[in-house]
Amino acid sequence: MTDSVTAQVPVIRLDPMGADHHGEAARMRALGPVVRVILPGEVPVWAVTDHALLGELVTNPSVSKDWRNWSLVQDGTITDDWPLVGMIKVTNMVTSDDAVHVRLRRPVTRTFTRGRVEQLRPRLNEIVDALLDNLPALATDGVVDLRQHYAYPVPMQMICELTGVPVEWRPRLRELVDSIFRTNTTAEEVVATQRDRHELLNRLVDLRRAEPGEDLTSALITMGEADAEALTQEELIDTIWLLLTAGHETTLGLIVNGVRALLTHPDQLTMALNGDAETWSRVVEETLRWDSPIGNFPARYPLEDLTIAGVDIPRGDAILAPYSGVGRDPSYHGPTADQFDITRPPAKHLAFGGGPHICLGAHLARLEAQVALPALFARYPDLSLAVDPAELVPVPSFFSNSAAGLPVRLA
Repeated sequence: MTDSVTAQVPVIRLDPMGADHHGEAARMRALGPVVRVILPGEVPVWAVTDHALLGELVTNPSVSKDWRNWSLVQDGTITDDWPLVGMIKVTNMVTSDDAVHVRLRRPVTRTFTRGRVEQLRPRLNEIVDALLDNLPALATDGVVDLRQHYAYPVPMQMICELTGVPVEWRPRLRELVDSIFRTNTTAEEVVATQRDRHELLNRLVDLRRAEPGEDLTSALITMGEADAEALTQEELIDTIWLLLTAGHETTLGLIVNGVRALLTHPDQLTMALNGDAETWSRVVEETLRWDSPIGNFPARYPLEDLTIAGVDIPRGDAILAPYSGVGRDPSYHGPTADQFDITRPPAKHLAFGGGPHICLGAHLARLEAQVALPALFARYPDLSLAVDPAELVPVPSFFSNSAAGLPVRLA
C-alpha cells in the first residue's frame, strides 16, 4: 500500500487472541465500510465491513483468490514462517481462479454431492447418540466440556470417516488443524505444523492408494488416475486438507455457538424445544448469521486497481472478509442485527462465503448442526452453562469465532 492510498482510511489492529470478535467487528464498522487492518508481523491488509459490499466483492471476477497475486508474497514480505501462512499458501479450490478453480473443484463436486451427504444421516444419528450416551461418564463434579466431548467429535468423526483417516491419526490431525487456525503461533510452530501436515496427508494418500475404500480420498485418487486433468500430488493433499479442516472446524464452532446462543437466550430455547425440524433449521441459520464460526477469512487480491465505497485499493493488495462481523451489520440485517432471534425473517448471510467459491460443505455442516443441536437438548433438556457466559474463553484466533471450551451441567 502506498502512503497516499492508506492515509485516507482508518486503521485497526486485529487481536490475535480473538478476545472480542463482535466488539472488534463493531468498531471496524464504525470506522467505515472499508478499513485498513494490521495483521501479525505488521502486515497490512484491507477489510470490507459492509455486508452488501462484501457480497459484491466475493462475486467480483476481477478479484483473485490466488495468493500468488498478493504483492507481499511477490516481494518476499510473506515468508514460510509467517504465523498465518498455513491459511494463505495452500493449493486447492479455495485459492484458485477461473479454469484452475473449476478443475480443482470438479472432482470434489462429483464425489461430495448433496445426495451422498444426505445418505450420511443414519450414521450421523449413530455418532450423535453414542456421544450423548457417554457425556455423563466424562463429567467432573457434574460438569462436562461440551466443545471437547460433543461439538468437536461429531464433525471430526464424520469427516474422517468420509475421507478415510484412521482413528489413531485423528488426535494429531486435530492438533494440526488447531494450529493452523490459531493466530498466536510462533514461527517455529508454523514451520513444524506445515511439515507435519504434509507428512500426514502424504501418508494418507499412500495408504488409500494401497488400501482403497469407500471414502473421498480413495475416490479422488481413482478419479485422478482416469482423468487427463488429474490433481497433482500437491493439489490432492491440499484438497484433502481443505476437506478435513473446513469439514470439521466450522461445524465445531457452529455447534458450540448454537448451544451458547440458546443457553443465553432461554426464550429462544423454549421456542426451539417446542418447535419442529424447521424451527431447528432456523436456529442453525440464525446462529450462522449472528455468531458465524468464521470470523475473518483470507483473502482476495484485486487484479487491477479497485475502488470500494470511494476507497482506492491497489492491485495486488490483500482484502480480508470479516464474515462474522457482517452478520451483524445493521445496514443489511436491520436495527435488531445484534439480537439472536430465530423468528427473524430469512435473510441471506455470508457464513459460507459467496460467489463461485461458496463452501461446498455447507450442506454437511447444516445437516450436522440440525441433527446435533436438537438431539442434545432432547436428551438433556435441563442443560445449563456451568460458568458465567462472560467467563468463556475464546479460541485464540481472528479466523475462528468460538469458545475454546463450553463447560455445561447436563442436569
